[in-house]
Amino acid sequence: MNRISSREKMPRQLGILLLMMAIPIFALGQHKNEPSKPSAPSKPSAPAHSTTQSHSQSTGHTATTGHTAATGHTATTGHTATTGHTATTGHTATTGHTATTGHAATTGHTATSTHTGTTTHTGTTTHAGGTTTHTGTTTHTGTTTHAAATTRTASRTPPGRTVSLKGGGRASVRPNGSVRSIDRGGMHIEHGVRGGRTVVSERNGARIVTSGHGGYVQRAYVTRGGHAYYSRTFYAGGRYHVGLYRGYGWGGHMYYGYYPGVWFHPGFYGWGFHPWGVSVAWGIGAWGWGGAPWWGFYGGWWNPYPVYAAPYYWLTDYLISQQLQAAYAARAEENADATAADAQASAGGGGGDPAPAAASGPVALTPEVKEAIAQEVKAQLAAQQAQAGQESGGQAASAAPAPTSDQAPPALDPSQRTFVVDSSVTVVANGQECALTSGDVITRLTDTPDADQTVNASVAATKKGDCASGQTVAVKVDDLQEMYNHFQENITNGMSELAKKQGTGGMPAAPDTGTQPGAVQPPPPDTSVAKTLQDQQAAADQTESQVKQETAGGGGQ
Repeated sequence: MNRISSREKMPRQLGILLLMMAIPIFALGQHKNEPSKPSAPSKPSAPAHSTTQSHSQSTGHTATTGHTAATGHTATTGHTATTGHTATTGHTATTGHTATTGHAATTGHTATSTHTGTTTHTGTTTHAGGTTTHTGTTTHTGTTTHAAATTRTASRTPPGRTVSLKGGGRASVRPNGSVRSIDRGGMHIEHGVRGGRTVVSERNGARIVTSGHGGYVQRAYVTRGGHAYYSRTFYAGGRYHVGLYRGYGWGGHMYYGYYPGVWFHPGFYGWGFHPWGVSVAWGIGAWGWGGAPWWGFYGGWWNPYPVYAAPYYWLTDYLISQQLQAAYAARAEENADATAADAQASAGGGGGDPAPAAASGPVALTPEVKEAIAQEVKAQLAAQQAQAGQESGGQAASAAPAPTSDQAPPALDPSQRTFVVDSSVTVVANGQECALTSGDVITRLTDTPDADQTVNASVAATKKGDCASGQTVAVKVDDLQEMYNHFQENITNGMSELAKKQGTGGMPAAPDTGTQPGAVQPPPPDTSVAKTLQDQQAAADQTESQVKQETAGGGGQ
């Protein structure tokens, strides 16, 4: 009986064994028959760019990825186990970029970024007997938007028309019919928007410049240390004086930077840009400005420091006062010219110019702008101290300037940003002309001149009737360099005044205030300059008379 039972059990056990072996094989086959997982989504194609004159670009990216996987396994071995896994993942991301760029002279930057992200995780796990279930759902949603706008809204081209002249040359005419500029026969004539005339010509190797009732003649002088130097003989009000300038060739254009000719001892410069350690009161009486017409006119726009903590602050007020005195002296002359120009425009029946971007009221010279000037004075004193220590005066000089290497002028030095206007100049803001006058302050924004040799600058402080503060203007590098030159000359003159006043009126005494000659000494004045300037003015008068007749008909291109 036992033998029979054993024989009956054997097939049963063998069947169970075969069944147990078949289950994994069956499961393996099921696993191989599963649909394959979807491949990763392809990368989005390159964004499309649409460019117009205003430079507008819009880019959108949208990517959606979904992954779903389900796996089921069932096994029976005297017990039952069921496992189910379900996972769903969704990713949605949207990115939009919008940029608009328009080019002129004003720069504004606006950027907006929005980031929104939502993440949800839900998980349920149940263990009951031999059953385990895992359910997980993950959703990621992110939206990123970047918007940036850059706008430069000032055109560099002044309004009006250009007229081709008979016999060659051209003239630029304002909308009201007045002549802005003339180029003919090697002579350039320019009228400021507020009046005043500047004439520049080159003749026999000399550069002749007249402005108002004065001017100068510049000639090649000497070469020393590989640098070319030029002399300028100025003439105004019956008096001559001579200045030295170093030549800078840059971008195919020549610029001329002020050279003192005489240096103070280095210790005096160091005294100038270090604090005194005490506060020095120096009132209007000490300055000698009380009752002066220019002080009464500009007193509400600018106030000197009540006390001075360092010499360079004293020099800052000295410098500003010199510029405002020059501005006041120039007003009567420019107003007379402007009255004559208005009369000419009215007689010609021309339409008036659009209102220029002008300051509507007195704009105070803010402490921030004044501090920028003071820091510039301090930096220049340190630079002059270093240069004074290098001047030996023993280098050989040659009579004719050598070719000047391609070197940027000081006005384009990246560390030189703040400029005090030295004389009336006409600039362009938002496609309209406006004036900057002596004492206004601008900040250079760009370092590389355009084809017209202009760069962008921001108006930091102006007087009533001048370009509005905050405007971005296109200014000629030649004009910037002359502002720099006059700034340097005023520092030299101011140091001479400090040398006289140190140790008096509560001002601490300075170390050695002696001077030493520079490597290049100025020549005596050229007394023929007065006649040269007079002849140039007569030639300019004749040219203008001819051009006014040609442009009166309204022709041009």
